[in-house]
Amino acid sequence: MALVYGGAGTRPCAVDPPLILAPMAGITDMTYRLLLRHIGGLGLVTMEFISSEGLTRGNRKTERLLRFDPAERPLSVQIYGSDAERMEIAAERVEEMGVDVCDINMGCPANKILKGCAGAGLMRDLGKARAIIAACRMALPTTPLTVKFRLGVTDETVNYVELGRICEGEGVAAVALHARTAKQMYTGRADWSRIARLKEAVRIPVVGNGDVATPEDVLAMFSQTGCDAVMCGRATMKNPWIFKQAAELLAGRPYREATLAERRDVILEHFRLIGRDDADAPKAMISKLRTFTGWYTHGLPNGSELRRRIASLESPQAFLDAVEGFFATHAGRAAA
Repeated sequence: MALVYGGAGTRPCAVDPPLILAPMAGITDMTYRLLLRHIGGLGLVTMEFISSEGLTRGNRKTERLLRFDPAERPLSVQIYGSDAERMEIAAERVEEMGVDVCDINMGCPANKILKGCAGAGLMRDLGKARAIIAACRMALPTTPLTVKFRLGVTDETVNYVELGRICEGEGVAAVALHARTAKQMYTGRADWSRIARLKEAVRIPVVGNGDVATPEDVLAMFSQTGCDAVMCGRATMKNPWIFKQAAELLAGRPYREATLAERRDVILEHFRLIGRDDADAPKAMISKLRTFTGWYTHGLPNGSELRRRIASLESPQAFLDAVEGFFATHAGRAAA
């Protein structure tokens, strides 16, 4: 069931299993991608999106985002911007990096991105979107190019099929559709029937995205849409095992839930990776630890207890101590 990106001279990239980590700003950094790779079940990981302006102007923060470990591969780098020349230069940089896939973000619904006519804002101007896609394709002689987009900016301006056909005509290897409009942001329900419609409209692979919260949802999306791969983002933060569990289901095997001890080990491993990677940026480290503790503890017995406790913690070691103490207490209760 493996999906292969590539053709027309580009290096093939096998996405096996056909399960993809969605790019999430501030979340899918190198430590998070490595953590999910370690757990398993992933066919392709994606960096948090990279500004073409920052990349082409040598911005230090942007350069830091581009770091990756070979253990993450296959790896996709997602770029965004509104200027075709800048995007072409950014794509050239991705080509030089030698990663496995370059993706264009035409789906980000954040207001600051929309106002700059980037992300989903490009769906307001398909001529500009085409020019950017063509420029990036020219800059990527060996790297497969993909594009991620939404249904449209609003319900009244739905044009995802038109954009999908533009992508196909410009030599894009695959497209990913988040089945909501930009106006919806992450509210309401993703309309999976639109993924099926796009799959009917184009001959290139289609990746489905939106409201994949459980391993069973992965199978349901494949079944209901006929898509070639499934992309999942926010659900991985509550359940980092979702890809591994979905891969088991795709292989016809039952999966098991993570034990309390496995949850503890994954949280502590991730926090140690963050501590090692962000040692020179303590404020960023604390922010990440707070964010991930908040997500990871959802669904845990008395998880709100730990979330309240971390609100006032100010050092990485205090976070580690709090997490270890929380799990030790609950392990003791379970044994009793």
